[in-house]
Amino acid sequence: MSCILVYAFYEESNSEFKLWWLIAINTAMLVRLIDAVIWHKNSQSSLSQAKLSIYRYITGTSITACLWSVYAIVIFTSAKNFELTSSVIALSGVAAGGSILLSAHKQSAILYSTILLGPASILLMLDIDKNLQFLGFLGCLFCGVMIITAKKSADFTAETIQLKNKNISLVNHMEETIELRTQQIYELSNLDPLTKLFNRTAFLKKLDRLLVNTTENKGSLAVLYIDLDNFKNINDSMGHEVGDRVLQQAATRLLDQCIDQQLLSRWGGDEFLVALPDISEQHALNIADNLIKEISLPYHIDNNQLTIGATIGISMFPAHAATANSLIQLADNAMYSQKSIQSNHAEMFSEKLNNKLERESKLKHGLTHAIDKKQLSIHFQPIICTKTKKIHYCEALLRWTLDGENISPVEFIPLAEQYGHIIKLGKWVLEEACLHASNWPEIEAIAVNVSVIQLQDKQFISIIDNALNKSQLSPDKLHIEITESVFSKDKSIMLKRIKALQNKGIKVSIDDFGTEYSSLSVIQELNVNIVKIDRSFVQQLDNNGYPIINAVLHIASALDYKVVAEGIEELAQAEKLIEMGVDYLQGYLFAKPMPAEAFKEYIEMQ
Repeated sequence: MSCILVYAFYEESNSEFKLWWLIAINTAMLVRLIDAVIWHKNSQSSLSQAKLSIYRYITGTSITACLWSVYAIVIFTSAKNFELTSSVIALSGVAAGGSILLSAHKQSAILYSTILLGPASILLMLDIDKNLQFLGFLGCLFCGVMIITAKKSADFTAETIQLKNKNISLVNHMEETIELRTQQIYELSNLDPLTKLFNRTAFLKKLDRLLVNTTENKGSLAVLYIDLDNFKNINDSMGHEVGDRVLQQAATRLLDQCIDQQLLSRWGGDEFLVALPDISEQHALNIADNLIKEISLPYHIDNNQLTIGATIGISMFPAHAATANSLIQLADNAMYSQKSIQSNHAEMFSEKLNNKLERESKLKHGLTHAIDKKQLSIHFQPIICTKTKKIHYCEALLRWTLDGENISPVEFIPLAEQYGHIIKLGKWVLEEACLHASNWPEIEAIAVNVSVIQLQDKQFISIIDNALNKSQLSPDKLHIEITESVFSKDKSIMLKRIKALQNKGIKVSIDDFGTEYSSLSVIQELNVNIVKIDRSFVQQLDNNGYPIINAVLHIASALDYKVVAEGIEELAQAEKLIEMGVDYLQGYLFAKPMPAEAFKEYIEMQ
């Protein structure tokens, strides 16, 4: 436009000015263009640099407006009406465009229109020529319109920008909220709230994917089932808050040892799972040992030093199982097996262990229906008086036949205790033994073994009373045999139960004496009737067994206890024990345990 104005109305009188003005206006435009390129390259610059760019832009537009205004003022004295009219129209067009382009900055838009049209329009209004005055008036009027337009455009643009910023802020806030909610949903569905480790669901999904990859790569994988030892005691004695903090610290220690957090899970309670890809059995055992050492280090909580341990079971893919659930179950079985033998160690699942667990499962389920299916029976073994050489009383021994196999009491009694069958079995044995004994007036009494769990049962004394009432057996004809292990529990309760039995006239024997806890303290605290010397001492009668049996006899004599020696298999043993002063003898030398019918015949032959 500047070139059109200069050359369309070219005259010699002002040609030099127009040339210099044209150079000036184009130089200003070039400088502004260069500045725009620089700004574009630095558009990501800091806030202070951005403000400086705005000030440069405003300065550039103001200089351009001034140059246009100077052009109009200078040519006013020499230009003809048509050129002046054309110039005013051109300036008005530039002002109109500027009011829109500069609307983002209100002050610049108003100043731009004012500088362009204001001075030239005022000069025209002051001229004596009425036509020029009218042209000046139109110029001032248009200038005012442009100022108002610039203000409104600037306000509208500002409101638009503000609304856009609000929308952006709102969108950002919504995105942050969605991200936060997504994280919360993820944690609720995948993480354990206490330890922040993977929960069951998330771990199983990860393990399933890992098994697929391991299968494709023909690799191996170990699953470690970790159970904390002694944690229940901390929970019971220190409270659940302390217990939770111990769990959190234990989880942190496990996490520090794991490369992939997604391969570690809190399975439940005080149990954790770890998956170890691309690993051998021996390496898995080594890692398990390291984890046990790490977990077993002291925990410092509220000035208390607490100690726990860990027992770990391990299963291998694909050697032991092919699915996640099966691997976890086998690792759990290995852990449980190791815990029953010795806690704070690791055990690898094996075929031998599998056979053991399958048999244990078979026996566990078999015990549930053993009474109803009439698989149980009682055998009786005589106990011989050393003075009369005749049967004095007998011991009732439980026997179990499952699928034609005679299951040893040594095998099934611990299972009955572990899985909650011993109370029911013990009740059945007491009732059956008392019924048989009531039909054998020839013997003085019958002895029945009772476990720790039976003695702990609040209904135990009532069970005894019911068995005696049902059989009409006199209480003095019933002996209850207990082991020293009963005193590993609440001693006061056990002593109370035993005293209640003795008050009824029932005699109490300590079975397998000398093989469990402190025997001398038991004798001192418990006024029993009979002490049964374990067969292990009888078998060593010619060696270390002799002084032990002799010491027991002296103590029993001082406390007025009777003494029974178990496991007599040779005549020489019986003779020596009689010589030492043992009161009663029991063993295969006299008779093996036998069914009720055979035992009745045995009695009649005496």
